[in-house]
Amino acid sequence: MTTTTNTLEKSQANSVRGFQNPRVNVGNLLTHIVLILTCIVMVFPVFWVISMSFKTLPEIQSSSTDIIPKEFTVANYEHILFGMTKEIRGEGTINLFWRWAGNSLTVAGITTIIGVLLAASCAYALSRFKFRGRRLLLISFLITQMFPGAILVIPLYNMFKEWQLLDTFQGLIIAYSTIALPFSVWMLKGFFDAIPYDLEEAAIVDGCTPIGAFWRIALPLTLPGLAVVSFYNFMTAWNEFMFALTFMSGEQNRTLPVGLRSFVFEFATDWHYLAAGSVLVTIPVMIGFFYAQKYLVSGLTSGGVKG
Repeated sequence: MTTTTNTLEKSQANSVRGFQNPRVNVGNLLTHIVLILTCIVMVFPVFWVISMSFKTLPEIQSSSTDIIPKEFTVANYEHILFGMTKEIRGEGTINLFWRWAGNSLTVAGITTIIGVLLAASCAYALSRFKFRGRRLLLISFLITQMFPGAILVIPLYNMFKEWQLLDTFQGLIIAYSTIALPFSVWMLKGFFDAIPYDLEEAAIVDGCTPIGAFWRIALPLTLPGLAVVSFYNFMTAWNEFMFALTFMSGEQNRTLPVGLRSFVFEFATDWHYLAAGSVLVTIPVMIGFFYAQKYLVSGLTSGGVKG
């Protein structure tokens, strides 16, 4: 009975103390208000696009500000998924959306694999080995991140034209890997720096080769960093527009971002199809994010800590 009474008295005292300190409550209230307003501003365009994807074109063109469609329809998605057919010489009738989705998935997947393998090996070498020019190499990776991608378009176009890589997935993968590799190396180097080298030395003493210690000891311990790098590489290749528009000329070789541009004409835009296609494009990225979010959070927070 005495314990219960003491607990109630402490609870009441804490409540009174909270009311006596209005600054804390007002500060928390203002913080939550700012966060809620920020979330609304950030999320509202997404809801607007989703709403447009279920509207008819006349309703969109009527300048209606209603978020909920008056005439709810799924015809836009049916057209994107099943109606965009075209006759391609030598291939027969194909669905352009699924072809573009396959192209994007192929390019993004290969870019992710190549980027992770090259970045992991390069970052491990920069973390574990001391050699002449190491610092200069790290600085060069950092400097490449300072320039916009538009600067690389003309040099890469001339190179791919000379190597006959225009309108090929190989050229696009090389371009995307060029963009993603510097960030990936810097990210993974921080993870390798945080891993004690004593673990790899113990593995080598037990008979493991240096390469085996890298694959069996160091690489598994950087799983959160690999998740961050993989997600970044995939996002870079999946959403990129400028390089894909410049290097890929064939309609059947387009990626999804460039393919959605076909709904934008000189004097008009099929907003209902464009919105539906945009929603479909974001679904794979959202699925990947929700699946790997625990690795992404730990990766982004622990990669900058040097042990």
